Amino acid sequence: MGGDEEQVAVYDASGRVTGSATRARMRHEGLWHAATSVLVRSPDGQSVYVHRRTSTKDVYPGLYDCWAGGVVAAGEAPERTARRELAEELGIDAAPRFLFRTVHQRASVRFHAFLHEVSWDGPIVHQPEEVAEGWWASLPELHALLDDPDRPFVPDGRQFLEEWLASRWAV
Repeated sequence: MGGDEEQVAVYDASGRVTGSATRARMRHEGLWHAATSVLVRSPDGQSVYVHRRTSTKDVYPGLYDCWAGGVVAAGEAPERTARRELAEELGIDAAPRFLFRTVHQRASVRFHAFLHEVSWDGPIVHQPEEVAEGWWASLPELHALLDDPDRPFVPDGRQFLEEWLASRWAV
């Protein structure tokens, strides 16, 4: 994620781009925005890459997640954001496949989420400012992680994972 002065795309509640604002203003005013999330799966589809966020993250520090992603910048297509964030956070240079779109709302955080996945068997290089550690988890292990109170997931990542597991995309 960029600095507080980075310009991000502002959306309306129905999902249309309406302008832009600084990241700081978007957070402070709880403006609707968009974000992308990319699920990294093993080539056989049986494992997902899980990671723990660094304790210095501005949002949900130290929590677990299995999505790489970030806020859509002003003028940037969500597909471009997905590829950029995947490369930045996990060092994966690949074109993710679009899965589905959903909405996340929790307190003043409101955004349209563009969910993607990528199959990957190459090296993973963590962005040290964002990712503290990571590992591959089988789908049964992933279910167990979601139920483990000692490994709390970020709320949006949990929501997306539950939607993904309940959908035909998890097959």
